[in-house]
Amino acid sequence: MNRATAKRLIERYFRQLTEGCGNSNCTNEFCASCSTCQPLGNNAAAAKALELFKVNAKLCDYYPSVESRSDENSRLRREMSTEEFSDVHYLTEHTVCRILSACEEEGNYSALVRVIGRIFSNADALMKSFRKEEPSAAAKTLNSLKSKGEEKQSDQSSEKKLSSSASSPDETPNGIPNSFESSVDIDAVRRVYDKLLSVDQVESALVNAIIYLTPNVELDLEYLDVYEANPDYLNIFIIVMENSNLHSPEYLEVALPLFCKAMSKLPLTALARLSKLWSTFGLPHVRRMMETFQQLITFTVVSNEYGVENLINDDETVVAATKCLRVVFYAIILGGEVDVEHNEEDDEDAESDELTLHELLGEDRLYKKGPRVDPLEKELSVRPIDSVKPLIPFEDFVNESVNEVIEMDKDFTFFKVNAETKFSFQSCPFILSVITKSQGLYYDNRIRMYSERRLTALYSMVQGQQPNPYLKLKVRRDHIIDDALVRLEMISMENPSDLKKQLYVEFEDEQGVDEGGVSKEFFQLVLEEIFNLDIGMFTYDNDTKLFWFNSSSLENEAQYTLIGIVLGLAIYNNCILDVHFPMVVYRKLMGKKGTFLDLSDSHPVLYQSLKEVLEYSGSLEEDMMLTFQISHTDLFGNPILYDLKEKGDQIPVTKENRQEFVHLYADYILNKSVESQFKAFKKGFLMVTNESPLKYLFRPEEVELLICGSRKLDFEALEKTTEYDGGYTKDSQIIKDFWETIHSFGEEQKRLFLQFTTGTDRAPVGGLGKLKMIIAKNGSDSDRLPTSHTCFNALLLPEYSSKDKLKERLLKAITYAKGFGML
Repeated sequence: MNRATAKRLIERYFRQLTEGCGNSNCTNEFCASCSTCQPLGNNAAAAKALELFKVNAKLCDYYPSVESRSDENSRLRREMSTEEFSDVHYLTEHTVCRILSACEEEGNYSALVRVIGRIFSNADALMKSFRKEEPSAAAKTLNSLKSKGEEKQSDQSSEKKLSSSASSPDETPNGIPNSFESSVDIDAVRRVYDKLLSVDQVESALVNAIIYLTPNVELDLEYLDVYEANPDYLNIFIIVMENSNLHSPEYLEVALPLFCKAMSKLPLTALARLSKLWSTFGLPHVRRMMETFQQLITFTVVSNEYGVENLINDDETVVAATKCLRVVFYAIILGGEVDVEHNEEDDEDAESDELTLHELLGEDRLYKKGPRVDPLEKELSVRPIDSVKPLIPFEDFVNESVNEVIEMDKDFTFFKVNAETKFSFQSCPFILSVITKSQGLYYDNRIRMYSERRLTALYSMVQGQQPNPYLKLKVRRDHIIDDALVRLEMISMENPSDLKKQLYVEFEDEQGVDEGGVSKEFFQLVLEEIFNLDIGMFTYDNDTKLFWFNSSSLENEAQYTLIGIVLGLAIYNNCILDVHFPMVVYRKLMGKKGTFLDLSDSHPVLYQSLKEVLEYSGSLEEDMMLTFQISHTDLFGNPILYDLKEKGDQIPVTKENRQEFVHLYADYILNKSVESQFKAFKKGFLMVTNESPLKYLFRPEEVELLICGSRKLDFEALEKTTEYDGGYTKDSQIIKDFWETIHSFGEEQKRLFLQFTTGTDRAPVGGLGKLKMIIAKNGSDSDRLPTSHTCFNALLLPEYSSKDKLKERLLKAITYAKGFGML
C-alpha cells in the first residue's frame, strides 16, 4: 500500500472516531455516531485511528463531514443533512416516483437532488437499492400514487424483502447456468434513469455522488475485502453502469475515471460474474457500455502527451478503463454464439526437472513454457477462439488512439518480465491492432533469436567447436524439397531449438547473400513445389481458389511436417507466404476442431447440401434416402465408403437424427479423414511457435494475415511512403514517370512488380504503406534492366531517357526475373 492510500484510510478512521457517520442507528463501536462509542480527544483519536488501520477495522460507508475536493461536493453534503425524506435509506422505483411526483407538484426538485446525492454517494445505501421484488406495486405506481400511509407501509415491506429476495434459476442464450444473477431489478433501474435524467438538476448530483462514492469503494475493495463478505457489493457497479450518460463530458473529467479505478479493483470472481450478467443484457446495452469505456480511453489519450518518459502504461485512467473494457469483451463473447466444445487435443511435452540453459542464464522469465492464459478467460471457461459470432465485432474493441502512442518495446518488456508490477496492453490484446501486436511478436522473435545465438556461442566455447548462430539451409534449386526436408528433419530430431535461430538460406552455386531476400525466394519455391497438384499432398477447389489436405495422399507425414515448419518459420522470420488455406486450418492450428459452419468456406458445395438436409421439411427417408454411410473418392478417383456410425449403411437419416448426421459428416471431412496429415502439419508449426505468444495475442483470421499478408494492394499508399536515394527525389522526372507507369499497370503486372522488388506479391500487415520501399539511382541512361535488393525492398533504377523506355525495361525485368546473380 502506498503512503497516500494509507493516509486516506487513517483520515477516514479519525473522522469516524471524532465526527461519526451521521447514522443515528449506527452499531459500529468505533464510530462517534454509535451510542456505545466513548468520546475521544483529537490526540487519542489519532492514536486509535492508527491502531484501527493496522487491524483493518470496520469502516462505515457515509461521512457527511468529510471535506471534498470541490465546493459543489460540500454543498451537496450540506443538503444531504436536511430532514426532508430522511427516512429514505435506499431507493426503489416506487420511492423515486413518489419523490418525483412531490417535486413536480411543488415545482422544486431540490428534495430529489438531495436524496439522489445522498443514496448514490453511500455504498451501503446504493447496494440495497432497486432490489427485485414481487411484480406488484412497482408497475402500478407509475400511473397512480397511494396514500401516505400506504406509501409508508409499502416502503417497510420493501425493506423486509431486501434480505429475502433471490433470483430464480435461468440460463444465458448459450445455455450457461445463470447462477450469476444479481438481486438488482435492471428494468426498474433503467426506468428510473429515464425519469431522473430528464431532470436537469439531477445530472450534477449523480456526477458529484460518484466522485464522492468511488474513492471509498476503491479502498474498501482493495483493503477490506468487502465483496467476499457481501457479494451484493457488485450491485453498486451494476446500477452505476446503467446510467446512459456516463460517456458525456460531465463524467469523463473526474467521475468516470474514478469509477473505472474502483471497478478495476473488483476481485476476479466479481469481474467474471459481472461479465456473465452483462452478456444477457442484449446488444444495445452492451454496446453502450463498450463505447463508454472506449470514449474514456480516447478522451484521456488525446488530452495527454505520451512518450518514452511518460508511458501510456503508467496512465491509471487508461489502464483502469482497459481492464473494465475487458469485462465487456468477454460479455460479447458469452452473449454471442459460442462453441466451448470441439477442442483439439494438444500434445504437451512432459516438463523436465532439469534446469535449462535459459534458466541458468537468468532468462527463464522471457521464455516461460506453455501459452499464457488470461485469468478472466480461465474463470469464465471461455476463450476468444470459442466465439463463433460475437455480439459485437472484435474489430470494434481496437482503440486506434492507444495504438498510435503505445511504445511496444517497453510494453513487450512489461508483458514478458514485469507483468506482476507493470501493466502491459498485450495482456488485453483485444484493444490492439494486428499491426501493433505483430510488433510485439517481432520483438519476441528477435530476442529469442539473439538468445539462441548466445547459447550457441556458449556451447561452442565449452565444446571447442565453430559457432553456428543461424539456422542454415543450403539447398539446390532443382531439389529444394528433398534438401530442405532432409535438413529440417535432422534439425527437428537432433536439436529442435535450432529452429528458433534466424533463418539463413543459401542456393548452391548462386551468389545471393541472405539478408531476407533469399529466404523469401526459398519460401516461395518450397510452396510452389508442395502445393503442386501433381504431388497430391493437397486438393484444390477451382471455385474457392483454396487448398485442402488430401486424405488419400501417398506422401509421408514428414512432408506435412515440413510445410508446418515452413509456416512457422515464415511467422518467426517475418516473411509473407503465398498460401491459400480456408480459415478452418488456422482455427485448427489455434486449437479448435472443424465444425459444420467451417464447411462454408472450405467445402461450400457440401455445406450447402448439408444445410438443405437440415432445413428440408419433407420426408428425408423417402425423398433423399440418406444413410449414415458416406462415400468420397481417393487420389485415383475410386469411391471410398465410410460409416459415420457402426453399421451406418443400415441407419437412415431422419428429421430426428439429421443434426447428428451433419455433425458427424463435418467431423469426418474436416478432422478424422485428414487427422494424420494435419497432426504432422501442426507438429511442424508448433516446433517453431510453441513458446511464442502467437496463440495468446492473435485470433485465427489475424494469424492468416500474419502468414499470408493482405491481397489488397494500395499503390497510392506505397508511393507516399517510398524513400529515394542516390540523387533521386519525389520531384525527379523519372520518378514521376515511374509512378505513372506503375499506376497504369494491370493487377497482375502490379503483383509481378511487387514480387520483383520485395520477394512477395502480398502487402504486409498494415498494407503497402508499411513496406518502406527505396528507389535508388543506378547510373545514367543505359540498356541495363532495373535490379532489386529484395532483402531491403530496394529498386535500383537507371535514369532512362524516356517514359517508354522506362516501361519497356521495367516490364522485361519483372516478367523474367528469377534467381540470384542475374543482371
